[in-house]
Amino acid sequence: MRELTLMIKPASGLCNLACEYCFYRDLTRCRERASYGVMSQETLEAVVRRACREAEQGVNFIFQGGEPTLAGLEFYRQFEAFVKQYASRGLRVNRSIQTNATLIDEEWAAFLKQYGYLAGVSLDGPAELQNDLRPMAAGGGSFSPVMAGIRRLEKAGVPYNILTVVSEPVARKGAAVYRFLRKNGWDYLQFIPCLDPMEAPPTPVSLKPETYGRFLCTTFDLYFQELSRGGRVSVRWLDNVAALLAGYPPESCGVSGACAAQIVLEADGSAYPCDFYVHQRYRLGSAVTDSFQDMLSCETARHFQEYSRPLPADCAACPAYPLCRNGCRRYRLPYLGDAPGKNVLCGAYRSFFDYAGERLVLLARAMRGGR
Repeated sequence: MRELTLMIKPASGLCNLACEYCFYRDLTRCRERASYGVMSQETLEAVVRRACREAEQGVNFIFQGGEPTLAGLEFYRQFEAFVKQYASRGLRVNRSIQTNATLIDEEWAAFLKQYGYLAGVSLDGPAELQNDLRPMAAGGGSFSPVMAGIRRLEKAGVPYNILTVVSEPVARKGAAVYRFLRKNGWDYLQFIPCLDPMEAPPTPVSLKPETYGRFLCTTFDLYFQELSRGGRVSVRWLDNVAALLAGYPPESCGVSGACAAQIVLEADGSAYPCDFYVHQRYRLGSAVTDSFQDMLSCETARHFQEYSRPLPADCAACPAYPLCRNGCRRYRLPYLGDAPGKNVLCGAYRSFFDYAGERLVLLARAMRGGR
């Protein structure tokens, strides 16, 4: 295959934070084995060797968790040694890491800069929100450690963006959260709607469609105002929606309208088609024994993709569907028979597109050079 993207969980679901809404912690509670610990050196070598041999032009290594820095800096040094050993001349290797940044010290920051990592930092807003929603597992708030880690990334010159989980408390303070992020000079933002637990009732921070609708409208106003003044800001979902209107393919899988099988690797080398579905019933194979091409074309992968394609009748008749596309399958619970149902945040998207439609068209025209 020409290009290969691997999402690797080097420390499985281990994390030094205790976020109530964490979808991966929820997922690990629903499977036979909650944690696979830290990936062994033997498994890491097998992953890198296979990836570098199967990819023709480039490999994207994405490290996530849990908290991937818990694997330790020596793990990543060994990873780079394997890349140097197995990557042929001319093979493009990209690296990124999604982290809570609490463990980023000067040594970590220097390493990430040296090897060209792009860092995604999880931060839910100002101190009062961050400390309440994302406490340290050992007790206390995480705001100060996260901000210290960010400053070390900045000092070392490591490129990074900010990922914010939009829970109900964050959605209620959308304008304050957006202004806080922009006041800190962060140009690249990603807002992810909070997921309800898969096999449990909603929690106190569960996101309500009406609140999320107001959040989308409020943050869009601020985003559009900045762009209209010639400012530089990127909000991933809004960028994707404008790009769809401009006739470009979506960059984010949640905007595509159907699942595509990916390669998500747990710490034991087992592969799964999506970060939200790292469960035995969706296992595609193992990077230790199976080729990535075979895993992506196996019956489990095919069924995973086909399962997301049926469209609820309401969506087929909805004028917002070309942009909404019923969203990510994980938000379509409960299922209708043998197919995902309607997105639980449907009302939010309908109200947003009614509110922002004309201005989204203007953004799309600007993307196409005014045509």
